[in-house]
Amino acid sequence: MAKKTIITAAVTGAWPKKENNPNVPMTPQEIADDVYACWKAGAAIAHLHMRDDNGNGTMDKNKFIETVNLIHERYPDCDIILNLTTSGDIYATDDTRLEHVQILKPEMASYDCGSMNWLNASLFINSPAFLERCGKLFQELNVKPEIEAFDPGMIANAAYYLKKGVLKAPLHFQFCMGCANGIPGSVKNLVFMKETMDQLCPGSTWSTFGVGHSAMEIMYAAVALGGHIRVGMEDNVMYSKGVLADSNAQFVERAARVIREYGNEVATSAEAREMLGLAPLDHEAVVKALDALTIEDLEKAKAEASEKYGTTYFAAKSMG
Repeated sequence: MAKKTIITAAVTGAWPKKENNPNVPMTPQEIADDVYACWKAGAAIAHLHMRDDNGNGTMDKNKFIETVNLIHERYPDCDIILNLTTSGDIYATDDTRLEHVQILKPEMASYDCGSMNWLNASLFINSPAFLERCGKLFQELNVKPEIEAFDPGMIANAAYYLKKGVLKAPLHFQFCMGCANGIPGSVKNLVFMKETMDQLCPGSTWSTFGVGHSAMEIMYAAVALGGHIRVGMEDNVMYSKGVLADSNAQFVERAARVIREYGNEVATSAEAREMLGLAPLDHEAVVKALDALTIEDLEKAKAEASEKYGTTYFAAKSMG
C-alpha cells in the first residue's frame, strides 16, 4: 500500500499583502474560498491566520469565528481539518492569542515552542508560562497542537513539556525552514531536525515547509524522508523565480503532483485525522455549535479563560 502524505495549506499568514501578490486572501470570505479551493486540490489541513481591515495580522476572535462559519456553512461538503494559529499579531496578549481557541475548539492549533528574534526586526516571544498555559488548555479542549519548531532547540523544548505532561504524545511537528533568524532551509538541516525529533520525541509525526528559495528543496526532501508538507502564500508568494503565484490552490496542486510522482498518495482529510489521532469530523455538530454562539458565550469563554489561566501581557509578531 502506498504511503499517505498530508498536505497543509497555509493560505495567508500575517505578513504578505496585496502589494506583494494581489492573490493573497485577506478577508474572511477570501480566506474561506481559498481554503475550499485548496481542499478540492488535495489539502487535508488548512492553517489559518486572520487579517484586520487594513490587511495586518490580527488575533480578533470575531474574524476567526466569521471565517470558520463561512467554511462550514458555505461549503458543507468540505471536511478539511482547521488548524488555527495562536500568533501573528504584534499587539496580541496571552489572552487574545487563545480566545478564539477557547471559543471555537478547533481540531488543531499552532504551538510555537520557543522564543526567537523575528525578521531581524522584533521579538517573537513564547514564554514558559504561556507555553504551559497553552498546552494545558489544548489538552482540556482536546485540541491537537501543531508544534512549530524554527530551530532544534524548540524540539528540545517540546520534549521538556512532553515529559512534564503539558504536551501529550504522539506529537506532531511543523519544521519551519528558512525563516529569517531560524534554521536555514536545506536538506542537511531538515535531516538534523528530523533526527533530533526522533531522538527526543520518538513516535512523533512531522511536516515541513521552506521559505523562499528553499521551498522546492524542502518539499522534495520531506516526501523522500517520509514527512508531510505545507505550502501556501503564508510561506511564499512566488510560484517560481520571478513568477507570482496565481493562487494557494496552485501550490497545493504542485505538491500533490510531487507526492504522486514519488509514488505516494495524497492523504484525504479523513485519512489525515486517522494518522494524527483525531476523531472523525461530525459536521452537523460543528455547525450547530457555531450557530449557538452568542455574544454572551464569547464573553463567558473569555472570562473563564482569564480566571482559570490568568492574564499575562506580551507582544509577539509571528507568521507561525
